[in-house]
Amino acid sequence: MLSEVNACVLSGLEGNIIKVETDLANGLPTFNIVGLPDASIKESKERVRSALSNSNYDFPMSRITVNLSPASIKKEGSQLDLPIALGILSAMDICTVKNQERTCFIGELSLDGSIKHINGVLPMLISLRTMGIDKAFVPLENIEESSYIKDMEIYPVESLNEIVDHLNGKRILIPTMKKDYSSPDECSCYEVDFSEVKGQETLKRAVEIAAAGSHNILIIGSPGSGKTMIARRIPTILPNLTFEESLDITKVYSIAGLNGESGLIKTRPFRSPHHTISRTALVGGGRIPKPGEISLANHGVLFLDELPEFNKSSLEVLRQPLEDGRVTISRANMSVDYPSKFMLVSSMNPCPCGYYGDPKHECKCSTSQIERYLSKISGPLLDRIDIQIEATPVEYDDLNSSRKSESSADIRKRVNGARKIQEERYSGLKIFSNSELSAGQIKKYCKLEKNAENILKTAFERLSLSARAYNKIIKVSRTIADLDGSIDIKMEHAAEAIQYRNIDKKYWG
Repeated sequence: MLSEVNACVLSGLEGNIIKVETDLANGLPTFNIVGLPDASIKESKERVRSALSNSNYDFPMSRITVNLSPASIKKEGSQLDLPIALGILSAMDICTVKNQERTCFIGELSLDGSIKHINGVLPMLISLRTMGIDKAFVPLENIEESSYIKDMEIYPVESLNEIVDHLNGKRILIPTMKKDYSSPDECSCYEVDFSEVKGQETLKRAVEIAAAGSHNILIIGSPGSGKTMIARRIPTILPNLTFEESLDITKVYSIAGLNGESGLIKTRPFRSPHHTISRTALVGGGRIPKPGEISLANHGVLFLDELPEFNKSSLEVLRQPLEDGRVTISRANMSVDYPSKFMLVSSMNPCPCGYYGDPKHECKCSTSQIERYLSKISGPLLDRIDIQIEATPVEYDDLNSSRKSESSADIRKRVNGARKIQEERYSGLKIFSNSELSAGQIKKYCKLEKNAENILKTAFERLSLSARAYNKIIKVSRTIADLDGSIDIKMEHAAEAIQYRNIDKKYWG
């Protein structure tokens, strides 16, 4: 007897329909799985055998051949357990899959026949929907993230017996109720707030602009000036996630197995890896390519504290993802793409001792030590950072002041307003912020007044800016204009943006 059941495997974030063909033939009892299965799929033979026996189904004493078609695609993951078991049962005429071409089964089997949670269900379902699948059976533990997929019937199942009874009409399973996306208006989940930050008004303004346009920012300052304190409060002012952004984030976290039972992720990620992180952990990869920190920070913040302490080769791998918003991981038998539209927030001291340029402390470093320390940050990487600002030491009067600083909620309202303008402006372009504008889109969406053009021309010539730096200034100017509610970029907007690009001349000459 021959049967066919649809399954799904992932290649990066994209799902592929796999047809599980099962043949029961006369001969010595064997169980073979062919079609480029990995070790976890080969091991499914034992899980399927035990699950069928413990679910009171007789395991066939036949020559069993399971073909995973197309055979040219590498198959990975335990989610093929359920379709393999159903393929065997269907070949034995124990159950029948109706409307087989438009139905898919996803799930890992436990030895007792229960269906367990798997990683990557959300990107699988999104891909299946685009390929014409309108009915899917998924583990009950994955139903939270699955309930946001519309135009598709999704059935949560707990056991092999339950799904077989449903296919035979002995039990009726109810498709999961669809949920509507609602973004939280307040970040009450955070224990920190900008109202706790004393002084540093210029730095807080720069951070607000960075959050409003998702711009990369580098903060340079002496120890204790508040660099890390402010950086760790950036999540409290980040704008609300759109539904599309939330889906993008959750797909990556679902593959990595980090979304837990919460369903969609509704707050922007904040990733802060230690400076000993390897290139593979930062950018992604491994024998079976997995997303790295830059992809886990997608639509959120990647915070690199003490930037020069990171391995230089690790920092250099950031250059291409910062420019393209994607990272491609290539292996001998496959190539996968992961998104990396993150906001890079980095902080550093100006020298090894930390007090170069500090008005209150004497720097003990030699010129060669300072140059060697700063040279760990390459020019090409620095050129990709939109905003570069210095954190000056906080004055006693600011620390002792009883005047309450502006709260994160107040700043976040302005950031949300600016992002709303950007969302409407770039509707239909798959662009969420000003930082994602291409060179051609800058010409279309960043209209400069005559005075703004003049001041940019002067800055370009005097500061010897690169073409990339020039475009970065225009993008930051566009964000400042959005915060100001201005349609065109005015002189004051361009002038403020230029201020955030001249600090590299002070330290890197």
